[in-house]
Amino acid sequence: MPRSALLRASVVLVSLALVLTGCATGADQDPAATSAPTTSAEPELAGDLTVYAAASLKAAFDELATEFEAQHPSVDVQPITYDGSSTLATQIIEGAPVDVFASADEKNMQKVVDVGLGSGPQLFATNTLVLVVPADNPGGVESLDDLANAELTVVLCAVEVPCGAASATLLSNAGVTASVDSYEQNVTAVLTKVAAGEADAGLVYVTDAATTDDVDAIEVDGAADVVNRYPIVALSAAADPEVADAFVAFVLSDTGQEVLAALGFGAP
Repeated sequence: MPRSALLRASVVLVSLALVLTGCATGADQDPAATSAPTTSAEPELAGDLTVYAAASLKAAFDELATEFEAQHPSVDVQPITYDGSSTLATQIIEGAPVDVFASADEKNMQKVVDVGLGSGPQLFATNTLVLVVPADNPGGVESLDDLANAELTVVLCAVEVPCGAASATLLSNAGVTASVDSYEQNVTAVLTKVAAGEADAGLVYVTDAATTDDVDAIEVDGAADVVNRYPIVALSAAADPEVADAFVAFVLSDTGQEVLAALGFGAP
């Protein structure tokens, strides 16, 4: 064969081989890998969060808020408002701009639900009462019976707030009529007065007594039968509903429950 003809034949064969190779490569390639649209990541949770919580939840919710912000850097949890649940419920009903409400009892939560400001509250913790005295126990208090002693200075929560209602039930069940010198609007105020030595005794939640070394806690008979159940709800008018729902879910999550349990709260 002439040299020119041989060269032309070689060029044809090489071209054919390249075409066949390209076809094979195209046949082996996964169409989905080249044609499937890329999916964007889920939008990051962002926004502000305003929480109203029962006074007895301060240590727990301060910790939970910090952890929640760590998990969601674009969320800003405003300083949480803590007070008696009845006071918080009243403020919410009167129009306070709140995203999440956590109550120390179901009664005050129901007030908020009944006026249509929230629905489907979920229980997330329980708590019980304990008798507390100043660390040196100057009044020599030993039991609930001592609260009837008019010579002692006794402080309790007002009956409108959950710790007060629970205290009244506990004392009634024990047949004790306490000689009360002062009724406080939240459990923190009771603890503060006893810790400062301004009162000889008071009734607070187990979780509150554990927050300071300035009081001694005395377990009392019947406390296990008077249990406060804590509900939480994302309010209907929450400024950032997704953020509010996410915080409620976080409190109910394993992580949230571990934080609460470590501070002495019981399971819901």
